Amino acid sequence: MKKGLAPDGIVIIKKYANRRLYNTETSSYITLEHLAAMTREGRDFKVVDAKTDDDITHNVLTQIIMEEESRGQTMLPVSFLRQLISMYGDSMQAVVPGYLEASMDSFRRNQEQFKSAVEGAFAHTPFADIAKRNLAMFEAAAQGFKPPVAAAPAPAPAGGKDEELAALKAELASLKDKIEKLG
Repeated sequence: MKKGLAPDGIVIIKKYANRRLYNTETSSYITLEHLAAMTREGRDFKVVDAKTDDDITHNVLTQIIMEEESRGQTMLPVSFLRQLISMYGDSMQAVVPGYLEASMDSFRRNQEQFKSAVEGAFAHTPFADIAKRNLAMFEAAAQGFKPPVAAAPAPAPAGGKDEELAALKAELASLKDKIEKLG
């Protein structure tokens, strides 16, 4: 067994009373940003309370989401958060985690299928550049759900944000029409 890893290969992170996080694999202190990066890279880790050895991974991951949301990179709409909060204490509360996990897995699969379909449909056509920009936009929107894929961001048009958004929406609508015609 490798140093700092659980028997199943999961990296053990210890959280001390002073709120510091210690990566037992690298024998170094890390930050929540490091844990977020590990998550995006697909690294599996377990955070334990250094004193009690209790598993506090859920709390730490929730804290990472809160920090990401507070930086202006909001992904969770207020209406979704309200609905989620209203499910606590409800008779369906036990079903929600499995449903959300299955939904995210489905989203990831659909994202990969969409990417493959677009790449195949527009290869060697005048629409290839538009498809590449739309894929970059789609991947940027979904980066919180899977490790980031190396994709060049779409170049910004000379106009303002509203013009850029309108252009991207028009391109996306055009792309959807093309995909529907192919299907």
